[in-house]
Amino acid sequence: MSETVADHVLRRLREWGVQQVFAYPGDGINGIVAAFGKADDQPRFVQARHEEMAAFEAVGYAKFSGHVGVCMATSGPGAIHLLNGLYDAKLDHVPVVAIVGQTARSAMGGSYQQEVDLQPLFKDVASEYLVEVNVAEQLPNALDRAIRTALAKRAPTALIIPADLQEQPYTAPKHAFKQVPSSPPGFPHPVVIPPEDELARAAEVLDAGEKVAILVGQGARNAAAEVREIAELTGAGVAKALLGKDVLPDDLPYVTGSIGLLGTRPSYEMMRDCDTLLIVGSNFPYSQFLPEFGQARAVQIDIDGSMIGMRYPTEVNLVGEAKGTLRALMPMVQRKDDRRWREKIEKNVASWWDTVEQQAMVDADPVNPMRVVHELSKRIPEDAIVTADSGSSTNWYARNLRIRGRMRGSLSGTLATMGPGVPYAIGAKFACPDRPVIALVGDGAMQMNGMAELLTIRRYRHLWSDPRLVVCVFHNNDLNQVTWELRAMGGAPKFEQSQSLPDVDYAGFARSLGLDAIGVDDPDQLGPAWDRALAGAGPVVLDVRCDPDVPPIPPHATLDQVRSVTEAVLKGDPDAFHLVAQGVKTKAQEMLPGGRS
Repeated sequence: MSETVADHVLRRLREWGVQQVFAYPGDGINGIVAAFGKADDQPRFVQARHEEMAAFEAVGYAKFSGHVGVCMATSGPGAIHLLNGLYDAKLDHVPVVAIVGQTARSAMGGSYQQEVDLQPLFKDVASEYLVEVNVAEQLPNALDRAIRTALAKRAPTALIIPADLQEQPYTAPKHAFKQVPSSPPGFPHPVVIPPEDELARAAEVLDAGEKVAILVGQGARNAAAEVREIAELTGAGVAKALLGKDVLPDDLPYVTGSIGLLGTRPSYEMMRDCDTLLIVGSNFPYSQFLPEFGQARAVQIDIDGSMIGMRYPTEVNLVGEAKGTLRALMPMVQRKDDRRWREKIEKNVASWWDTVEQQAMVDADPVNPMRVVHELSKRIPEDAIVTADSGSSTNWYARNLRIRGRMRGSLSGTLATMGPGVPYAIGAKFACPDRPVIALVGDGAMQMNGMAELLTIRRYRHLWSDPRLVVCVFHNNDLNQVTWELRAMGGAPKFEQSQSLPDVDYAGFARSLGLDAIGVDDPDQLGPAWDRALAGAGPVVLDVRCDPDVPPIPPHATLDQVRSVTEAVLKGDPDAFHLVAQGVKTKAQEMLPGGRS
């Protein structure tokens, strides 16, 4: 039997080292689905419950493996469903390749069933590379270029293959006009370093500062040792953008934690008071959490010259890979002997962690959501991977989870879409089957799609050498982040019709699928529940009934935000009395001995 185009697609994916394709079937990709069968499911066809989840799983796999993630969907509705996950990849700079079916070529333009003009549809999300393959000779170049571009640009790319072409015999490109060959699979990883004179200018800025602050993002992940060394030389503290939360562990005394609306007070104070700023591998967008314009001289290091110098008026912009650039920069930087700035930062950090613990232990009805992550932090394995969804639970991931050891963590950082927490965790298990994974998910996201993806977890759990995958649901029957945004930013009371969620027994649902599950409605049950979940022999759903009225307002909340919450109360918020009481109790921890004042 001759090799078909679909057969060649899978063969080329194997040659690239692709081990699984996250997908959902449909007749627009029937030829490729059949090829999986002929190829003994190599690479593995991982069936998600929805094409959007397949895309999220590919993003999660790419984030935690460092390799390209591949997702696949049928024409029309399947292709449309991929878009949200692909935009997540685009905005977080993640290499993902989407392979999408299309109506047979003979039917194109005839308003055929499921015929959608896919090139305009994908033009924005796959702007770095998008091609429709219409003859066999376009392969393998088109697929190779889609993968190489995804890796080089850290972006999603898309390959559209009409249904009838998938079943045609594969014919390799010839040494002829208007045919394009391709080289064997492989991708170089060049180390880009800025010129020496620019490095010297950056060193001059850092040497001149007395109060240096460092901000790291995901682009600094391969340069953790170098970030530590430059922080030691300059006496700086290090704040972390959310996508860079796992760059440095939180047990380093000068690491101030997350920055921004979900950030910590030490990060806020460090940016407020510094006179010099070094940004490494971050495109953190909220400039209001950076130093006042003109207050600090700034240096930025980023591999992408198109994204540099656009968030803060940086004086020196170093376009280069973080690790190599810092290694070249550090011999030019003088060690600061005056450590008073560093000592102040370390004192603030120690005090902050005391405050966080006190806030987590405040009584709530029934469980304080901060305590959920606080108890996890005391027990989490040092090689764990944590995924977080979008919502109020993200606050507790950002502030309360203490990264240590080889821990990894991520979330939908820039798109901030709901729903990736569980599929990210599935992608993480395929990326690192020998490591425990924990997903922190609000009940809104769980109802949106997390419950269905529990079926995917059940189906593939036997493939993971470390079977631990804990899905922790913050169960408060409220779309809590938006509820608080209404209160804090609009001064509006909670609108029950949009914000309240139907009550679901998530633990009971998980058990009905054959998964282990633990229900928690008492704070004293939390520690033992985490112990049991993390010691388990398989996936576990931890269903924690949380108090929706514990405020996620940051510790540096503005007077206007506090006033807006007060106005919401006065306008008749249904939970007014309780939420004020919780806010007062939580904020009071900053005023108590050992807390922040």
